[in-house]
Amino acid sequence: MALATRHGKDQALGRPFRFALGLPLVLADVDTDALGTFDGERPRPAPARETCRFKAEQGMAATGLTRGLASEGSFGPHPLLPLLPVGEEWLVFRDQEQDLVVEEHMLAPRTNFSHLRLAAGADPSPWLRRIGHPSHGVLVRASVPLDGPTIWRDLDHPDDLWQAIRRAAAASADGQALLETDMRAHRNPTRMASIRRLGFRLVRRLARRCPSCGSPGFGELETLPGLPCAWCGTATVLVLWEVLGCSSCGHRERQPRRDGRLQADPGHCPLCNP
Repeated sequence: MALATRHGKDQALGRPFRFALGLPLVLADVDTDALGTFDGERPRPAPARETCRFKAEQGMAATGLTRGLASEGSFGPHPLLPLLPVGEEWLVFRDQEQDLVVEEHMLAPRTNFSHLRLAAGADPSPWLRRIGHPSHGVLVRASVPLDGPTIWRDLDHPDDLWQAIRRAAAASADGQALLETDMRAHRNPTRMASIRRLGFRLVRRLARRCPSCGSPGFGELETLPGLPCAWCGTATVLVLWEVLGCSSCGHRERQPRRDGRLQADPGHCPLCNP
């Protein structure tokens, strides 16, 4: 099975697909950075989901294989808790012979996604410890570039990092350097762990067949809100139903949330906690 990646994602995905499904991964020679980079040097022309599908297609085209796998992520504020950073990870499995596309995605609140503006000479050590440097990578750039964007990467040694901060601050109109977490998978063990967890979820989904047509990949398509408030019974934004479906025949089933929770805390209620 083809895997289009330049950032070592086979380290996270190889084991579950090889041992659970008998599908060893073949790395595809694809310039995935051409589809967009986290540092913004190459804008992503399409959302993460569509980009992930395109990566899988490119991997198959490059290797001549009929099965492909691809991963894509995006990072920003949590959709319900804007002050909380969150990652959204996508995995797409494509089988040309069966004309099958199976997707799995997850919100990953375990992320070190962060940034810091820093004047030359200021100490970034507390922030660096919090984001896990040097095991987790850091990008440095001018906060307000004077002569176009310049980015320093792979700054594992303290001397290299300090030099990049000084250069970035000197190249910035406000005299500050912008430090950002490097969200490339091979430079971010926290993100790599999220990709691994999502890989196991996709494997379990592919092992589950549709009760209607028998096609692999039966699993969650969406969640529906409406969990009632424990005090007044008003519907809240919390999940009430999970909708399972088949990407092949379109069969759908609705089931209660898996944790068995029947009521929402009043803190989520629009009436009890307006």
